[in-house]
Amino acid sequence: MQPDALLNAYLDLNLLLFVVAALWLVARKLLSRSAFGATYRPQLQLLNTVTLLLALSPLLVLALTSLVFAHPPNLSDLLVAQYLQGHVGMSATRFEDLLGLREDLVRTLTSDRPLWAQATLAALAAGAAFCTAQLAVSVLRLRRSLRQAFTWKRIGSVRVLLSDEARVAYSTRSLFTRYVVLPTALLEDPQDLRLTVAHELQHFRQRDIECEFLLDALRPLLFWNPAFYLWRREVRLLREFACDQAMMARPHFDLRAYCECLIRACAHAAKDPVLFARRSPAVALVDRRETGRGASALERRLLAVTADQSADANPLGWAIISGLMVAAVMTTALLLQRPADWSHDRIMLSTIVNLERMASRAATTPQTASAALTGSFTTAGFGTDRP
Repeated sequence: MQPDALLNAYLDLNLLLFVVAALWLVARKLLSRSAFGATYRPQLQLLNTVTLLLALSPLLVLALTSLVFAHPPNLSDLLVAQYLQGHVGMSATRFEDLLGLREDLVRTLTSDRPLWAQATLAALAAGAAFCTAQLAVSVLRLRRSLRQAFTWKRIGSVRVLLSDEARVAYSTRSLFTRYVVLPTALLEDPQDLRLTVAHELQHFRQRDIECEFLLDALRPLLFWNPAFYLWRREVRLLREFACDQAMMARPHFDLRAYCECLIRACAHAAKDPVLFARRSPAVALVDRRETGRGASALERRLLAVTADQSADANPLGWAIISGLMVAAVMTTALLLQRPADWSHDRIMLSTIVNLERMASRAATTPQTASAALTGSFTTAGFGTDRP
């Protein structure tokens, strides 16, 4: 694949994430005003699906443009059509320059290579390398923790491990085996032990480990994009809200005991932040935001535990919402593509630009000729005061 095609795919992914994050913020605001706002598991499933779509969007767009329709509508052609209909109030030359900003940027970064372009590419490469190294260190730290723990129980393909190092329970997986790692101190409280194991097993049912791995894999490509961190924060919040609500939906489940378990887990995690180090890909019972000054995150979580889930029994409504969101994501991905060839509208715009340039030259030509004629008279001695 050519460098300009790779760079365009990279830009498309980042722009798509910006648009998708904005769409989700609007959708979340609308959902919060309805009965769907307090049902977190369908929201989590929607965000997990969209995260997968984001990761696969370059391949999906390539498949759609190769197999379904070769020349889908794109944003650039739509803007040109609006300009030709008189809906954009600016000169054709200025409008064409604005449309060509992305192409100029890609051309500069891949061919001309001025100093600022080289610095930009170097910064992107360094950031991606740093994030990749950080992920590798997290994976090595996770493997070391699993090796140092010892097996307590086996539940099907799940191994429950006990660790003297861990302050907070967390779950992770390898290719074929799933792990729940528990602090050894939990053995002293059977009720907290039972609630914690049930919570971590729920993460496996929600496919939270796989989604966390996908987010970690996307970070080297999106590390500079603030929309990525907003999206990751939303996924992680909904992950815990959905898990907590699923626990509360169980019959004869002690709500007060579960909330007290979360509070005690936060207190244990805050005692030694060093032992609360990041391990990837893993999902913990509580995270760093819910300790210390992040107590507001724990408060939101406790409120979500007791929220009403009445709209969860409306699969048709959630199917419509999810379908609209997925359609919006794929439509945006197609609209961000570059124009494939010169359309009739683009030829018309180019003609208008050429006419504007010709009119501009015609306007300046008489002034230039007049100035040249005046200069020749001055040289010949006309139009000057001689002694």
